[in-house]
Amino acid sequence: MLRFSPFLFLLAASLLLLPACQPEQQADDQPRYIEVLFLGHNSTHHHAAKYMPMLASALAPRGIHFTYTASPEDLNAENLALYDAVMIYANHDSITPAQEKALLEYVAAGHGFLPVHCASYCFRNSEAYIALVGAQFETHGAGVFAPQIVRQDHPITQGLQPYEAWDETYVHRQHNPDRTVLMERVEGEEREPWAWTRTHGKGRVFYTASGHDERVWHHPGFQELMFRAIVWSVGDRVKGLWEQLDLPSLEYTPSEYIANYEQRPEKLPLQAPLSQQASQKLIQVPPGFRLELFAKEPDIINPIAMAWDERGRLWVLETVDYPNEVKEGSVGDDRIKICEDTDGDGRADKFTVFADSLNIPTSLVFANGGVIISMAPHFYFLKDTDGDDKADVKEVLISGWGLSDTHAGPSNLKYGFDNQIWGTVGYSGFRGRVAGKSYDFGQAFYRFAPDASSFELMARTSNNTWGLGFSESFDVFGSTANNAHSWYMGIPLSYFEGVAGIPKLGSKKIAGYYAFHPITEHYRQVDVFGGFTAAAGHNLYTARAFPRAYWNRMAFICEPTGHLLAKGALEKEGAGFVLRDEWNMLASVDEWVSPVHAEVGPDGALWVADWYNFIIQHNPTPNPIRGGFAGENGKGNAHINPLRDRSHGRIYRIVHQQAPAYKPLELSKDRPGGLVKALRHDNLFWRLTAQRLLVERGQQDVLEDLYELVENRGMDEVGINGGATHALW
Repeated sequence: MLRFSPFLFLLAASLLLLPACQPEQQADDQPRYIEVLFLGHNSTHHHAAKYMPMLASALAPRGIHFTYTASPEDLNAENLALYDAVMIYANHDSITPAQEKALLEYVAAGHGFLPVHCASYCFRNSEAYIALVGAQFETHGAGVFAPQIVRQDHPITQGLQPYEAWDETYVHRQHNPDRTVLMERVEGEEREPWAWTRTHGKGRVFYTASGHDERVWHHPGFQELMFRAIVWSVGDRVKGLWEQLDLPSLEYTPSEYIANYEQRPEKLPLQAPLSQQASQKLIQVPPGFRLELFAKEPDIINPIAMAWDERGRLWVLETVDYPNEVKEGSVGDDRIKICEDTDGDGRADKFTVFADSLNIPTSLVFANGGVIISMAPHFYFLKDTDGDDKADVKEVLISGWGLSDTHAGPSNLKYGFDNQIWGTVGYSGFRGRVAGKSYDFGQAFYRFAPDASSFELMARTSNNTWGLGFSESFDVFGSTANNAHSWYMGIPLSYFEGVAGIPKLGSKKIAGYYAFHPITEHYRQVDVFGGFTAAAGHNLYTARAFPRAYWNRMAFICEPTGHLLAKGALEKEGAGFVLRDEWNMLASVDEWVSPVHAEVGPDGALWVADWYNFIIQHNPTPNPIRGGFAGENGKGNAHINPLRDRSHGRIYRIVHQQAPAYKPLELSKDRPGGLVKALRHDNLFWRLTAQRLLVERGQQDVLEDLYELVENRGMDEVGINGGATHALW
C-alpha cells in the first residue's frame, strides 16, 4: 500500500478470499451453449491446462464452452449448478465426502459426467467415484494404436471414423458391469475396454482411456469423439436448446499481408469480419454472466479508451489515425465521443462529439471541470464552458512525451486516491520540464497534480507499460508487454533517494504464470508465443455487483492478440502480492475481437472496449525471414498493413445475472450532501468521483460530515471502509 497518510495505514486491511455466491442457470427455454466444467490438475505429467485449450478451441465454434479449474473445491452444488457437464482429467488423489456427495447428486440429477484417461485413477479414496467412472486404472504401456469401435449403433460412435495416435495402453480393474462398452483396445488376444457409457440416476457418463498427451488431444478424431460424447451426455433437453443456436460460420480467404512470426508451416488465412450480432454469438463469458452490447459501429469506431463522468455517461476515445497516421501539429481525424443511454434499455442512443481533429489520443481522465487527454507529444486539458457538451477550451498541460513509437507512448490516465493524476508510459518515454523540473524517463508509472503544478516519477517497469489500476485500499498495479502482465508498485522511487546498493525500481512483476488461454488456434503473435505479449489494462473488480470472490481481488487484463480478456486473482504474498491464473473473463473464436480496455463502470458491470480489428500486431516490421513478407515501417513505428480496419468498434458490458438493479446516480458540486453520501457507495467509481468533486469544490462546509465518516470504523466483507478512506483523502 502507498502510505501517503497515517490514517490510511490504520484503515488498511487484508483481502479476504471468500467463496463466490453464484447464480442459477439461465432460462431453460432459450437457445444456449453447452457449458462444461473441466477439472484438471497442476501436473506436468498430465498437463491439463495445456491440453484442455486444444479441445476448447476445436469445440468453441460448435457452441461448447469450457471453464477450467484445478481445484476439487469447485465440486460443490452451488458451482456445479452452472454447468451442463463435468469433465475430469486429473490425478487428485482424494475427494472429501462433501465433494463426493455434490458430484454424485449432480450427475444423478441429469447432468453429464465425462472422466478422461487418468480420471480413472483420480479420487482413489472413493468407491462411489470409481463405480461412477466404471473402472479404475491399474497399469499401462505405450504405443501407436487405433481403438476399435464395437458398438456402431450408439449416438456417440455411429458413423465415427476410428483414429490412430500414440497413447498409453491403459489396463483397468474394478470393472463395473453396469456399462456399455463402445470401444476396445485390441492387442493380439488382449481386448481391453477403452471407451464406455453408463448411467447414474438421470445422468449420463462417458469414459475414454484416450488422452495421455497433445498427440491425442490435438487429434481431430479424438476431438470429434469428445464432441459427440459431450452432446450425448448432457441429455435431450440441453441438446435440444443447443441445437437451436444459430451460430455463424467463419469465412476465410488467402492474404499475403498476414505476418507469420510464429513460422507456422502454413500461413493463416484472412477471416472475414462478422456483424456485431454474429460476433457476439462467438464470444464466451463465464457461466452466471451475460454479455450485453452498449454501442457499435458506425456510432463507435476504433475505441482505444473510455471513462465515465459524474453523470454516469460513457466518454470514448476513437482513433482511426492509430498507429501510423502521425500528423503535423497533432491535428488528425480522431474524436472524443459522449455516449448516452437516454431510454434506459442498456444501449447507447445518443452520441455527442465532445472534441474532434485529434491525433492518436490514448487515454482521458476527468479533472477540474473538464478532461485531460494523453496525446503525444502533449497532454491537453479540454473543457466545455457553455454547457453544450462540446469542448471550447483546449490548453497544453504537459509537453515532452515521445513520438518515436505510437504503441509506446503515454496512456492509462487515472484519478488517484491522493487527488493526483496517475499514468503510464512505454519506451517512447518522456523528456521535458514540469513545474520547473526536468525529467527524462521511459517505461514507468508517474503522477502529477491536475493543474500540472507538481510531477513525480513513481516507479519503473519493463517494456511497454499499458496497464494501471488501483485496489480499494490504493495499492497500485499495472501491466506491461512481453510476459510481464502484472506488476505491483510497492515503493515510490522517492523513497530510494540517498539509498545506495539496491535496485531503484519500486515495482515488481507478480504474475505467477505465463500462458494465456485463447479459444481459437488462429491467434497471431509477434513474440511471447502462447503468452501475454500485448497485455493492456490492469483494473480490479472494485464494485459489489459480481460474486464476492471478485471483490477487490480479481484483475482484468486485455490480451487482444489472443482475442480475450484474462482474469487473475490477487493474493497477498509477504509485503506484496502474487497474481494467480483464473483463465478468461471473455474469449472469442472471432479473430477480429480485440479487447483493449476493460474497467468497472458506474453500474458495477465490467465494460469492455472491443477494437475489433484483424491486425493488432504493431512491430517489428515483417521481412521475408521474420514475418514472411517484405513490409514497410510507418510513421508510428508500426508496420504498414492494408488489412488494418477503420470501420468497426464495439462496447460491451459483462453483467452478472444476479446483480441488483442499477440505480443511476448523477453527482454535482452543487449538491454536496449527495457527494458526501456517495463516499460510502459500494462502487469505487462513485466514491472516487465524489471525492474528486468535493476536492475540486474546495469548500469546508462538509467537514462535520466527513469527520463522522472517519469515526465509523466498520469494514465490509473484504476489509474495506470506503467512506472513511475517501473522507480522509
